[in-house]
Amino acid sequence: MSLEQAIVDFRGQFRGEVIDPEHAGYDQARKVYNGMIDRRPRLIAKCTDVADVITAVRMAKDNDLKVSIRGGGHNAGGLGVCDDGLVIDLSPIKYVRVDPSARTVLVGAGCKWGDVDHATHAFGLAVPSGIISTTGVAGLTLGGGMGHLTRKYGLTVDNLLSVDMVLADGSFVVASADENSDLFWAVRGGGGNFGIVTSFLFEAHPVDTVCAGPMLWNLDDAPAVLKWYREFIKQAPEEMNGFFAVLGVPPGPPFPEELHLRTMCGIVWCYQGSMEQANTILEPIRNHRPPAFEFFAQMPFPMLQSLFDPIYPTGLQWYWKADFFNEISDAAIEKHLKHASLLPSWQSTMHLYPVNGKVNRVGEADTAFSYRDAVWSEVIVGVDPDPANGQKITDWARGYYDALHPFGAGGAYVNFMMEEGEDRIRATYRGNYNRLAAIKAKYDPGNFFRVNQNVRPAA
Repeated sequence: MSLEQAIVDFRGQFRGEVIDPEHAGYDQARKVYNGMIDRRPRLIAKCTDVADVITAVRMAKDNDLKVSIRGGGHNAGGLGVCDDGLVIDLSPIKYVRVDPSARTVLVGAGCKWGDVDHATHAFGLAVPSGIISTTGVAGLTLGGGMGHLTRKYGLTVDNLLSVDMVLADGSFVVASADENSDLFWAVRGGGGNFGIVTSFLFEAHPVDTVCAGPMLWNLDDAPAVLKWYREFIKQAPEEMNGFFAVLGVPPGPPFPEELHLRTMCGIVWCYQGSMEQANTILEPIRNHRPPAFEFFAQMPFPMLQSLFDPIYPTGLQWYWKADFFNEISDAAIEKHLKHASLLPSWQSTMHLYPVNGKVNRVGEADTAFSYRDAVWSEVIVGVDPDPANGQKITDWARGYYDALHPFGAGGAYVNFMMEEGEDRIRATYRGNYNRLAAIKAKYDPGNFFRVNQNVRPAA
């Protein structure tokens, strides 16, 4: 049977929308969060349910089509879309069901974190996730998941109870601690290598109003602030989370006009407790180096989660580099200051996310996410709306990364990586890589799911 006839048959069996290059919505449907990615798939299959996912997998398998899996489309390397293949788009599979008595949340793979935050907040609950509410649940979770609640409640995968999955042969399985436990181990950090997750069951935690927001300092203060911060975050109460950043000040409220577009450093705080307790904990930094500006206030958790959404709409040019760090030395701080002062655009930034606390109390072989001994996850992102500046932001991010990488722990958070090759993936999974490759060989021996941070099946 020709591919054309196979596509005709597929349309007849598929309940969702099938989009090809002739379709009026094709260009919109193939766009992802990173505007630097411009790929042209042969087909985009917008799945309405698990049956559609199974149908799409079997069609691709029977016709030897390359497949990419799209959840929220936020992936740094744009791995939710592929050239000349089939995009299995999960975005219509959107539902969130909160069970307040069991404190669990069932989430469809097409959801974004804003959907989850909206649903859980009504019950005074939250699932640990990222820092941008437009991020997809699926991609963030499968890579690990770190954000404002990490120190207290761990990574997103540390709060994952089970998943529904469609495998490379089109079969459906559930993976949890009790069922297909090897697969459950692998999806907690191993990405989309093992199948298509169609739903996630999470544990939720009591989180309602938090004391949160950014404190900003002049860039000259960065060495003093970072030297204070590197000691503070190692011993701070786990209810206190704060990531360090170098950034351009957004040109709008709540930031005063005289700071707009200025390159500064900052810490974005999130404290689960009273404002009185928060102020007591933060008094030392206010005394040591008073901030040039702060917007630290009580706010509903979903407000914090969406605070940065307007700064980073879909379609900007992005270039990402990342590393884990165990220490931030004085020599590393000098490098940070040098490259931060060369910020190529106000939206470009460097963040140091703390991944200690609860994260460090999980064994490095307990889930596929191996960097349980790291203290920080660094990401350097060049961001600009203009494609003409793509090389400029790329060169800056690479230069910054090259200067700091020698101080790093070896690997990087997989969700912060572009397409960087097998050595980088091995460095990220360390001692867990061979086990992942063996599980890959069991569940996807033909490497059907390969448009990802790919772990090849063990021979």
